[in-house]
Amino acid sequence: MTQEQEASLPQNTRSIMAFLREHAPFSGMDDAHLAVFAEHASLRFYGDGDKVLSPDDGPVTSLYVVKQGRIRGERLNPKSGEPETTFEISRGECFPLAALVGERPTQTLHRASGDTFCLVLDHEHFVILFSESEPFQDFCLRGVSSLLDQVNRRIQSGAMASLGSSNSLDTPLERYALRNPIVCSPDTPVRKAVAKMHDNNVGSIIITNDQRHPHGIFTLRDLRTLVAEDRCTLDTPISQVMTPEPRSLPASADAFEAAMMMAEHHFAHICVVDEDKCLIGVVSERDLFSLQRVDLVHLARTIGTATHLQALITLREHVSRLVDSMLAHGADSGQVVKIITTLNDITVRRVLELNLKKNDPGIPFTWLTFGSEGRQEQTLLTDQDNGILFTTPDGMTPDQVREKLLPFAETVNRELAECGFTWCKGNIMASNPKLCLSVDEWDEWFLRFIDASTPQNLVYSSIFLDMRAVFGPREPLEELLDKVLGRIRKNDLFQKMLAGNALQRKPPLTIFRGFRYVKEGDRHSLDLKRQGLAPFVESVRVFALAHGVATANTLERMDELVDKGVFDAKDANAWKEAYSLIQAIRMRAHQEQLEREEELSNYINPDNLNPLDRRILRESFRQAQRLQQKLEITYQL
Repeated sequence: MTQEQEASLPQNTRSIMAFLREHAPFSGMDDAHLAVFAEHASLRFYGDGDKVLSPDDGPVTSLYVVKQGRIRGERLNPKSGEPETTFEISRGECFPLAALVGERPTQTLHRASGDTFCLVLDHEHFVILFSESEPFQDFCLRGVSSLLDQVNRRIQSGAMASLGSSNSLDTPLERYALRNPIVCSPDTPVRKAVAKMHDNNVGSIIITNDQRHPHGIFTLRDLRTLVAEDRCTLDTPISQVMTPEPRSLPASADAFEAAMMMAEHHFAHICVVDEDKCLIGVVSERDLFSLQRVDLVHLARTIGTATHLQALITLREHVSRLVDSMLAHGADSGQVVKIITTLNDITVRRVLELNLKKNDPGIPFTWLTFGSEGRQEQTLLTDQDNGILFTTPDGMTPDQVREKLLPFAETVNRELAECGFTWCKGNIMASNPKLCLSVDEWDEWFLRFIDASTPQNLVYSSIFLDMRAVFGPREPLEELLDKVLGRIRKNDLFQKMLAGNALQRKPPLTIFRGFRYVKEGDRHSLDLKRQGLAPFVESVRVFALAHGVATANTLERMDELVDKGVFDAKDANAWKEAYSLIQAIRMRAHQEQLEREEELSNYINPDNLNPLDRRILRESFRQAQRLQQKLEITYQL
């Protein structure tokens, strides 16, 4: 529709179109479709307390859009029998989509909250718009999920503006993989294998058995090491110098899985196999990322091989740039926090390795991480939450072991702080003697922790029950966690106390769906970590611990709870999307703070967000309320 055509429309129609353009999904619709809506919508007034829609009215036949005022949804509380508000619908929002699309009555009583005006579109023209407008149809079918896609696309397009387009990290590996990869048998001489690589201009050759299963891999990097160390002749069988059992992924896996595997293990090639584990292709680091960018695999390898602390400090400055790059490659917030956590893990391991070379305490240990890093959910704003687990050698006491480990841990904590991992204000660090414990001491600590559900222990639960090994043997921790999970599953009282503690983290919504701001000075802001993410993290943790879910990552916990039948799949998807949206806005705020050279903070002023982000943020907080309601019902709180 041209400006001249729109100008010819009645003033009332143009006024409604202007209003609709301020709100999703209408902001993404064609002007012609907006005109259809505006021309055929009627304006209705409802006084405070008036019923707008009721389950007794029969199948819904109209679409409502709040133009002024609010609509609240009411359902009877099964315990008290009294009506209670379950949601609020504010300016620019539509209702009742699910009932209208399903041609059924609404399940909730809709009542005006204050004087309210609604635009009402009849069923005939709703069907026209539903069939002709793709953005409108998508929103009607998927609701907030489609709005979340809009936010993710905007974040991605913003990153692409400076980085250029590329394949998405969600792209299946079969699109990247080199078909008919160069292979040889285990008895092939190194000379012939290298000649074959040269003739085909590739950087690797896969050694396969008779069934074409990957048996090993040999790369140009291996060749350089071979020549430099003069370990064998070029007539040596390739099986003696190859890297055995190369990592592989199925063709259906995506580029993100390959990138994370490369970063974690510091190699540049992955075999792609079919359902029978037969080789069908090879994906290299170069396939995944352009060399002109700071890429995940290269940065991870550089951090993991840094020769001194100053190099690590310098390399950490590249992580922010990498986050932009990952967003441009299509990574979602869940992927980005895992990327950041992976790089944090590699940095921690390298600091430990460098210190072991200089001053090995001579005691094997496992370096533990807790909280958000334990859940693999760290963003650019991170502090240290770590500890040490050790097995007491024969002839020594735990205190004697601590005498050797604590000075080492103090140095590591100090150097991690220099790398940007800020000191933990609560002293949750390995240099704290209370967190440098033997296996038996950790076991006794958790036993007291679970049996005595004191307020302090419940606070600790949000830290220590999300525990992961970053360095050293993992078996002692796995055995410890098996015991801990078993005890929690049998202790209903501890579960109920955990649930009650989780409910203290209320989403920042008032009863009328306005934002409830933090109570710190004159702040007019929301804390996206404590008010936004924590209600999801802590509620999901309770369900996970109660049902023996060992993983610590919040999104993975939700998936496992669906598999166990604890969560409904649709509910879990809504909660995952809401959690991811809050995390995405938080990460974007961090990037903007870095650009302005400000100190990183989890606080945002919602007035500075655009209408779509504010609306989805409210919806995401409402999903947190729904999750907490499930927790309340489950534990009768």
